[in-house]
Amino acid sequence: MPGQLLARGVCRHLLHHGFVTVEELVPSSGLRLDVLALGPKGELWIVECKSSRVDFTSDRKWQNYLEWGDRFFWAVDADFPVELLPEGTGLILADAYDAEIVRMGPVTPLAGARRKVMVQKFARHAALRLQGYRDPGVTASGISP
Repeated sequence: MPGQLLARGVCRHLLHHGFVTVEELVPSSGLRLDVLALGPKGELWIVECKSSRVDFTSDRKWQNYLEWGDRFFWAVDADFPVELLPEGTGLILADAYDAEIVRMGPVTPLAGARRKVMVQKFARHAALRLQGYRDPGVTASGISP
């Protein structure tokens, strides 16, 4: 739950920058992005939300996320020991209500084919979430009984 509250604040903040977001998108088997943000120029930002030191130190997969977006950020609260976070990554301080981009992650532009795949995944993920709100019996594989 604390990570989801951070994600909410991040998503609210990114909307002010013209980004729309989805949470918990799976780009590839075994990976789950906390937040994927789609910008007004088609840029894709990945935000990994960490609610504690233990949450961060137990994450062994974060480097596998880098190939799925143009920028990578950590989102943490004001009490998080930010010196633990790797250099060369973005930093967002967040709470449940808002956030602040403290450090921009470096730009590593996606190849065109990968960008197309990710934008399609973003659109499908968002559409399925919306359809699920309207019809709670809908899942990615169809309608549950």
